[in-house]
Amino acid sequence: MTSAPNAAAPAVLALDRLTRRYGTLTAVDDVSLRLPAGARHAVIGPNGAGKTTLLNLIAGTDRPDHGTITLDGADITRKPTAGRSRLGIARSFQQPAVIAELSVLDNVVLAGWPHHPQRRGAWRRPSRYRLHKESAGRHLETVGLADLAHRPASTLSHGQRRMLDLAAALAGRPRLLLLDEPAAGLTDRDIGRLLGIIGGLPSDVAVILVEHHVEVVAELATSVTVLAAGKVLVSGPTQEVLAHPEVREAYHGPGPSTGPDGPRGKGIPTVCPSPTDARG
Repeated sequence: MTSAPNAAAPAVLALDRLTRRYGTLTAVDDVSLRLPAGARHAVIGPNGAGKTTLLNLIAGTDRPDHGTITLDGADITRKPTAGRSRLGIARSFQQPAVIAELSVLDNVVLAGWPHHPQRRGAWRRPSRYRLHKESAGRHLETVGLADLAHRPASTLSHGQRRMLDLAAALAGRPRLLLLDEPAAGLTDRDIGRLLGIIGGLPSDVAVILVEHHVEVVAELATSVTVLAAGKVLVSGPTQEVLAHPEVREAYHGPGPSTGPDGPRGKGIPTVCPSPTDARG
C-alpha cells in the first residue's frame, strides 16, 4: 500500500523523490507525495523518522539535496520561505514561535500583515491597523484566546502559546497548513478545540499534520503516510494504514502487540514515541 492519497485528483502539493542529507545521515529519503486541495493528511513515524524535516522542506526552512516540490503545478523547490508563505503555505512549530515582547493580539496582526489586502502602512495608519486588529481578533476567538488579546505573549502558558501559534498560522490565509505536533502540551479541552478548528477549516485548505497522538490522527486525517528512517513505509487511507502490519511492527516490534490496543483496536499506541531531535 504505497499509493498517494487521492492520486487522481489535481494536486495542490506534489513532492517528487524528495531527499535531504546531513552529512552521512539521510533524514528524508526519496519521498514522493501528492495532496489535492482540501486533503487532511497525517505524517507519523517513530523517533528520527524525518517528519519535521519533511515539513521544513515543504515550508522552505530547509532545502532538499534532491527532488522537487510543486505547489499548484509551479516548482517552488528553490523559493524562499517568505515567498512560499505569500503563496499560501503556513505552519505551526513543535516549539511555538511567538514574539514574547508583543501582545497576543499583535503577534497575530504581525503574522497576518503580509497577507492582508490592505497591508501597506498598516502600523502607521490607524484605520488600516484597525482592520488588521479585527481580523486578528477573529482568529484569537477561534482558538479561545480572545480574552487574553492584550496580555504580553510572554505571560502565556505553553498550551496557550501553542494555540497562539495556530492563530498566527491561520492569519496567513493558508491554502496549505503544516502542523507540527499541534496537540502536544494541550489539555483535553484544548485538544477538543483543536479538532474543531481543523475540522472547520475551509474545504479547499489542505492540511499536513505531524502528530504523536494517534487518536488525533484518526479523528482528523483521511490519509496517512508513515515514515521510518526517512523512507515512506506505507501511505494510504487512515484506518488501513493504522491497521497495517508493518506500521504496528514499527512501533511494537515483531509479533503481536502486548500492550493495550490503540484507536479502534488496531494495535497502535495512543501516543507515538516522541522525537528526540530535529529530525523527528
